[in-house]
Amino acid sequence: MSALEIMDNLFFIERGYLNGNHFAYRSDKPVLIDTGYRTDFHETEKFISELGIQISDVDLIISTHCHCDHIGGNRIIQDRSGCDIALHPVGRYFVEMEDDWSTWSRYYSQEADFFRCTRTLEEGDVATIGPHEFRIIHTPGHASDGISMYNQKEKVLFSSDALWEFDVPTLTIRIEGSTAVQSFKESLEKLAALDVEIVYPGHGKPFTDFEGALQRSRKKIREYLSDTQKIGQDLLKKIMVYTLLMKKSVPEDAFFDWLMGTYWYKETIDFYFSGEHEKKYDEIMAHFLDRGVVVRKNGYLSTTVRP
Repeated sequence: MSALEIMDNLFFIERGYLNGNHFAYRSDKPVLIDTGYRTDFHETEKFISELGIQISDVDLIISTHCHCDHIGGNRIIQDRSGCDIALHPVGRYFVEMEDDWSTWSRYYSQEADFFRCTRTLEEGDVATIGPHEFRIIHTPGHASDGISMYNQKEKVLFSSDALWEFDVPTLTIRIEGSTAVQSFKESLEKLAALDVEIVYPGHGKPFTDFEGALQRSRKKIREYLSDTQKIGQDLLKKIMVYTLLMKKSVPEDAFFDWLMGTYWYKETIDFYFSGEHEKKYDEIMAHFLDRGVVVRKNGYLSTTVRP
């Protein structure tokens, strides 16, 4: 995996499904945008150091939201560098209150450390990264503190998890609130008003079909609004895969029981599917195995999705 220089000394680092993508600005005062998942920090540091950036020199981290897969390296980097960390005010509140539901760590049984948030980035603010200026756009829905970053000069959008090329991210009503789907829809309309030539998303490759991505996301949101079970179905599939990525592999005969011990799994089934816990598990797992998304080996399950 190699970093892509997208502006002068500003690099895009593509990760996989488990780790959010991130950006690194190379200078005597380096700036990072998002830091991946904590467990994979050794890889994050490797990618950054290959650009000639030392973790101990980092001056600022901008976090596009406070979910585990985007803030995983924050505490480690801040401890080693003393850097500032900037979040939207909503995310800053979650971090300062040590709200481990809003960071997903307790609700989804994931891993994250709290850190000191020292700056806030609000709607309409301009974040200066070296010579590059990015307007901050509050784009809630997937994350109530989510921000996107827009460079008008280059017509470049860092969409984080507000816009992906072919899908929408998990919408967790329990965490982000009952208006999350409507908020996501409104965030898409904010982005639609921009003149964008290339998008660097929070997960996945850069893409230039901005209008196509918007249309596909709008279609999915319309489906969610007309049939809420589709929200639950997509949540179950995405987080089950995410869990397998976190754990690398799990004993097949223990995975369902482990899921039933989490907050999110039982609650999601109860809310969307009338408590059919094992039936829904069997249905989704059969689908995954048939599609090759999940594979069996020596009594263990793992996923073929890239972390």
